[in-house]
Amino acid sequence: MLVTNLTPLAASIISLLAIISLMLAFVMLGSRWLKNYLYAFALESWAIAGLSTAVGIVGHYPELFVVAGLTALFRGVVLPWLVWRIIRRLNVAREIHEILQPSSALVAGALAVVFSLTVAYHVGSSLGLAGTVAVLALTIMLSMKLIGFLMLAVRHEALSQILGLLVLENGIFLGAQILVPGMPMLIEIVILFDLLIAVTCFGMLVQYLVAHVGSTSSLDLKRLVG
Repeated sequence: MLVTNLTPLAASIISLLAIISLMLAFVMLGSRWLKNYLYAFALESWAIAGLSTAVGIVGHYPELFVVAGLTALFRGVVLPWLVWRIIRRLNVAREIHEILQPSSALVAGALAVVFSLTVAYHVGSSLGLAGTVAVLALTIMLSMKLIGFLMLAVRHEALSQILGLLVLENGIFLGAQILVPGMPMLIEIVILFDLLIAVTCFGMLVQYLVAHVGSTSSLDLKRLVG
């Protein structure tokens, strides 16, 4: 298994890129400005692309170089560009409807990391992987998934929810690159195109909200009932 055969340098590089990805998720969680969400997501995607490259070099998985390139292109350029077009078209600059203030959301995110670390430690110990990069990878994967769910729950701006969904999926993708780097490339490519479809559908939903409700907040969907 790759995570048990890493050199200290390789483990450090992979761990650093994974931690950077998690920190950028916190940037998104602690901000109200949609452009900050977008920049952080693009940087996070490039960090994951770098992680895929590092795993490909260390584990001799040449297909990961293709995955890294597609990740940098689609997640780091195309998806942010699509969301940026929606933001500019709707002239929405910041999150207005939120259940938690950014500071409270950051505390909730920190608790999610603690919970994820506890789960990852017990899982790693039961599998004999304690003290390896696998525990860190599982921790960050679960943390980013929970942060993505948190963004979906506490932010009601439709554009914020698009990015929350993307963060959640980034967490799954990051964990897969470290824990199961031999996953067939076709599956990973299908996931990338699924994201394009998801963002397109969200864009149509946002336009529908603006046309029929006059708002980009998902809270206003209740006006459509009945």
